[in-house]
Amino acid sequence: MAFTLASHILLVPFGVALPAITLLMHYRGLRKGDAVALLLARRWSAVMAVQFAIGIVTGTVLSFEFGLLWPGMMGRWGDVFGLGFGIEAWAFFLEAILIAVYLYGWRRLKPWTHFWLGLPLPLAALMGAFGIVAANAWMNTPRGFTLDASGKPVNVNVRQAVFTPMFGPEYWHFVVGVVLTAGYVVAGVYAVGLLRGRRDRYHRLGFTLPFTVAAILTPVQFVLGDSIARSVFHKQPVKFAATELVWKTDTHVPEYLFGRLHTDGSVSGGIKIPQLDSILAGFRPSTEVTGLTSVPASDRPTVIQATIAHWAFDIMVTVGSLLVLLALWYGWCRLRRRELPRSPWFLRCAALAGAACLLTVECGWITTEVGRQPWIVYQNMRVSEAVTGTRAASLWTMFGIVVVVYVLAFGSFLTVLLKMSHRWRLADEGAPAGAAAGDLEGDTPYGPRPLSTTASGDGGDE
Repeated sequence: MAFTLASHILLVPFGVALPAITLLMHYRGLRKGDAVALLLARRWSAVMAVQFAIGIVTGTVLSFEFGLLWPGMMGRWGDVFGLGFGIEAWAFFLEAILIAVYLYGWRRLKPWTHFWLGLPLPLAALMGAFGIVAANAWMNTPRGFTLDASGKPVNVNVRQAVFTPMFGPEYWHFVVGVVLTAGYVVAGVYAVGLLRGRRDRYHRLGFTLPFTVAAILTPVQFVLGDSIARSVFHKQPVKFAATELVWKTDTHVPEYLFGRLHTDGSVSGGIKIPQLDSILAGFRPSTEVTGLTSVPASDRPTVIQATIAHWAFDIMVTVGSLLVLLALWYGWCRLRRRELPRSPWFLRCAALAGAACLLTVECGWITTEVGRQPWIVYQNMRVSEAVTGTRAASLWTMFGIVVVVYVLAFGSFLTVLLKMSHRWRLADEGAPAGAAAGDLEGDTPYGPRPLSTTASGDGGDE
């Protein structure tokens, strides 16, 4: 489950956010009659479709794993929090239809009609994210039910089960995070091109729009990250203690940057900042922070799990802080000189920002799941009660099959992207033998509109 989630989650930012970034570029192209912007939007839509196809494979494996690996959880709690998965499924099918309409609409629909039919795409993606985050938020702060004498959930209140205390902080932190991740990844591709000397308008615009979106959202995400950490402090104090390596409940608690927790409560390595943890949690040094020893050892993460959650959280915060500095650098140059920063170091940092964001996505998931141990449903069901009783040999066979499937899926994804990139480069260079730009894309579903459509006054993109 860890392997499949860690792999699938790399595709999530593009499934949720790439449609919005693509439509933003599409709107710019139509509004300003910008053929370069329309060309970028058209090509991004092709990437969006390929990514969605790969997501079908990885997501389907996950859906099977929920039933096969966690029968205890799904059998007991499925009626309470299963609505989130139902919402995600409906959003998934809706998004598949809308992507098909949008992709094939480049050649068959009038420009503005095509744009308006694509506009629901980001909404469908956000609806899918709504369902998944609602399910995860319920696992962190389960609500909307009562337990009968045998311990089974009854009197389910769907509204309370969906809108749990952690839902709002988790959802907005997730949405903003995936949008800025997709923005930095897309911009990073063009940053590499700019570093290689391709300073044409195609690369400048391909970099500027997604990077601007990501840069605007970066400080917003930093504030949202602080907000969700404070929500964890109030709603899941033991998880907060794990992520901050707090051993005993106390005031004036120091903050540790990295470091390792030991079984006696000591922390080795890292940087200790006196009183900072209490200040961050409650805005004053006298804030009392719950420690891991406030609950029995069987009800809290082990020292290894706490250290893993702590490192994941600190990596996430460190990368976020560096991205804020990068966004400020970009904003200062744009406001002062109305141009991109001239330093090659800026482009190098921008090229790495996307990979750094994907790392933070992984770290955020690790913090959420590992910090909640040993509970799969917080304070209601342990992982040991939820997991399958299948023999280890069968699990290893299943794991091997999943690894092969995922390697093939991601290998195919990268192969298709590289082939499309190569075709686009040849088209932009006018190959073969003086062919017009876009000719090499004419036989693809997202290819340019026929000349007759363009000439009709509808604002074609070629």
